[in-house]
Amino acid sequence: MLKNTLSFLAIASSCASLATAKPAPIPPPYEGIYQPKGVDELGMWREDDEGERRLAASPLVVRDEKLNKYLKDVLCSAVGADRCNATRIYVVREPTFNATMSPNGTMRVFSGLLLRMRNEAELAAILGHEFGHFESRHSLSRFKAMRRGTDALAWGALLASMAPSYDTRRTYENLEISVYGSLFRYSRDNEREADLLGLGYLNKSSLRPQAASEVWQNLIGEIEASAISRGLKKPRFDTVAFTASHPPEGERAEYLAALAEPTGADRDDGAFRYKEALSDWLPVFLEDQIKLNDFGGSEYIIMKLAENGWSPTLWFARAELYRTRGHQRDLVNAVQFYSNALALDGNMPAAYRGLGLSLIKTGDQSGGQAALTKYLTLKPNADDAKMITMLLPKEPAQ
Repeated sequence: MLKNTLSFLAIASSCASLATAKPAPIPPPYEGIYQPKGVDELGMWREDDEGERRLAASPLVVRDEKLNKYLKDVLCSAVGADRCNATRIYVVREPTFNATMSPNGTMRVFSGLLLRMRNEAELAAILGHEFGHFESRHSLSRFKAMRRGTDALAWGALLASMAPSYDTRRTYENLEISVYGSLFRYSRDNEREADLLGLGYLNKSSLRPQAASEVWQNLIGEIEASAISRGLKKPRFDTVAFTASHPPEGERAEYLAALAEPTGADRDDGAFRYKEALSDWLPVFLEDQIKLNDFGGSEYIIMKLAENGWSPTLWFARAELYRTRGHQRDLVNAVQFYSNALALDGNMPAAYRGLGLSLIKTGDQSGGQAALTKYLTLKPNADDAKMITMLLPKEPAQ
């Protein structure tokens, strides 16, 4: 079934339109608990078991039982309870868009990915994609493909050394290009297969499958915003670089939209449930994102989050983003954004701190000092209390 699906995708991708594509098929029946087979796979599982042991003790892991249970529930709603019980999910505090899954069932979900999701359906699409890698044993197949490729190169290098000449060297270089190109192409095909498996799970689920395409549409928007803010040329999302291990974002958005079950467009996407589940961690994940020093990308993420309404957390994050960049015009905007946050929630010490620092830098000394005084009133034991006190008027000597 998977090979037929991939063949269809290869044909469809070469066409001018995917409008007539059929929905991604439902994955085959679950085969039950899987155990490693053969020396190669046994070795990979042992390494992954040791890696999971280290991961479980890592300080980067978010230890929130409620959040982890929620992610597991979303995975189960997508792939089915029988399948998802084979996985252990770890949320890693890393502000980049990524998730991985190891052959032994260890799934790592980066906090940056959670920040970029808008609802349960989008999250389920990514988790289902990673589970598709796991169920298809892609790690093992890639390992074997790489070994075959490197073996061919090793033999080629040996034979080339026995007949040194310009033609022989050129032949070996051509062999290198062919082998590495095949490996990258093989990886991209694995990604496409996992995309289709994830979408197949989503088509069968109670969640809206069209969200899978929206993940990549949003990522395209973020990458473009980041490039524009840096003064870079607008990226291409419809071409494949020779060394690309994944399909281009534009291609993924297109075929995932075409292969989503049309009758699922009116299904629930779980936006409210997702917002509730992430509410405690949203300020932390936004703070980590701002520290990446990617103004355009961070602004895009905040604006997307605010499409359904501004909250004190989002106004504060936007203010911090502008204050961190630090142009005088940014500081003026930051003052307004901090004020917007405080208008919605007047009990935000960090907002008073940012407001005070921004006002002082724009020349409003008295207004800044008043805001910083309020900050210390709300948080007298702040770590930076001594530093902030130095910015306040000195009390007259007795």
